[in-house]
Amino acid sequence: MLGLALLLALAAVFAAVGWIKGRASSQTTMVAVAMSDISLGARLSPEMIRMVDWPAAVVPPGSFSDPKALASRVARSALQRGEPIMEAKLAPPGTQGGLSAVVANGKRAMTVRVNDVVGVAGFALPGNFVDVLVNTEGDAAHGDRGNASISKIVLERILVLAIAQDPNRDDTKPKVVNAVTLELTPEQTEKLDLARSVGTLSLVLRNQIDPDPTSTRGATKQALLGLARPAAAPAPVRKVTLARPAMVRVDVIKGLERTTQQF
Repeated sequence: MLGLALLLALAAVFAAVGWIKGRASSQTTMVAVAMSDISLGARLSPEMIRMVDWPAAVVPPGSFSDPKALASRVARSALQRGEPIMEAKLAPPGTQGGLSAVVANGKRAMTVRVNDVVGVAGFALPGNFVDVLVNTEGDAAHGDRGNASISKIVLERILVLAIAQDPNRDDTKPKVVNAVTLELTPEQTEKLDLARSVGTLSLVLRNQIDPDPTSTRGATKQALLGLARPAAAPAPVRKVTLARPAMVRVDVIKGLERTTQQF
């Protein structure tokens, strides 16, 4: 009898625990989700937001339970329909809409003109990282590179913010566009502005998770074709003029005759 009582007690304990867990898992809370697809840089409005029941045990961190807290907030990342709206995907309060909402603090957005080749055949999409290559004439001050074409990577791991006027990062289809907007530091914007004024620019698509910088000397036409460097011009021969020694006059007297000799 005692053993049977213990078994029944254990069964009652397990049943109670299961009931408590089931009740806890059934508890829900209200969470704000996107009513429809929301593009990057869009300002949120009540029509874009829907409140749904969400299991309390798995509420996404940074989610909102009060739709009033989302009034006039700007999406920093694109949101899909039904996706919970989280703080990490929104620009700071007070941010105006548009592309400026996604530019990181301390960074600048700068647009450069490209074509189907320069734009990596349309594969440089928002969210990708690129290197910027400039082709220009060498600096005459460098002697052997003076007036010689040179290609050099001048900026590395630059984030693509938008292509043309489209900042959507969820579209993976290549698009041939005539302009690409890049996110740069103030120093990098100065370099890019100078680079596009002294030569032609190209974009080089790089691995998303490759943070390592590279160091190259640039490619010249001579190195590309394997041509020997032109021989240095011989130094000019300086003509040395020797100074003539001063003449010496000597008077020679023989008896009554007097003559003068010069040496």
